[in-house]
Amino acid sequence: MLLSRFALVLEYDGTGYAGSQLQKGVPTVQGVLEQALTRIAGERLRTAFAGRTDAGVHARGQVAAFSSERRLQPGQWQAAINGNLPADVAVVAAREVAPGFDPRRQARQRWYRYTILNQAGRSPLMRFTTWQVGDRLDLAQMRRAARVLAGRHDFAAFCGSIEEGRTTVRTVFETSVTKEPPLIWIDVSGDAFLPQQVRRMAGALVRVGAGRMQVGEFEATLRGARPGSSAHVAPAAGLCLMRIDYEGIDFGNRYEDL
Repeated sequence: MLLSRFALVLEYDGTGYAGSQLQKGVPTVQGVLEQALTRIAGERLRTAFAGRTDAGVHARGQVAAFSSERRLQPGQWQAAINGNLPADVAVVAAREVAPGFDPRRQARQRWYRYTILNQAGRSPLMRFTTWQVGDRLDLAQMRRAARVLAGRHDFAAFCGSIEEGRTTVRTVFETSVTKEPPLIWIDVSGDAFLPQQVRRMAGALVRVGAGRMQVGEFEATLRGARPGSSAHVAPAAGLCLMRIDYEGIDFGNRYEDL
């Protein structure tokens, strides 16, 4: 029997997971998704994810794909999977796609949002979705620094550990810094991102906003491309993968453009 391939858009609270990628002995988003699919299909189904998110990182638009002989429509898959997932993971859209669809390699653009709670007092309700920063932040300086990131660069300075021989060159399409008190959002879109790249960029931008780093130093760090030289990694809780775009696939995204 021919296999049909399906793409899923996942929303999840990453607080209780050791990341999106399947790992032995710890809870992961891929793990609970594959468990749900196996219960529905009656056989083990493997999934491919568009990208990895670290422990504690959230998503509103992660994309996963799987193939199955089971004759279900996308909406039926969505309902069945959601009926077998824990409350902190959900399928928000499902589409049938071409048999060779690869969610990682075929992605055209990824959009991440980093959220800062810019106030002195802590917020119990936001503790798992923001980074609380009590310093007064200069948004104008942060925006000046953020503009430096646009374009194709070697982002080695903003990269965590990476496999030997893997390139650290990436393209950032746009970066914006907006404020709606008490929240500040750092939005970044690009073709792909390195491990910890967005969190390290957010950490450096906050240092600029707090006056601990000048815009010129920020730019020099980027241009220097020394691996891991931007060592201030913003906490995972503030990061969310908002959306991934593909040619010819409309997921009916609910989230505004960057």
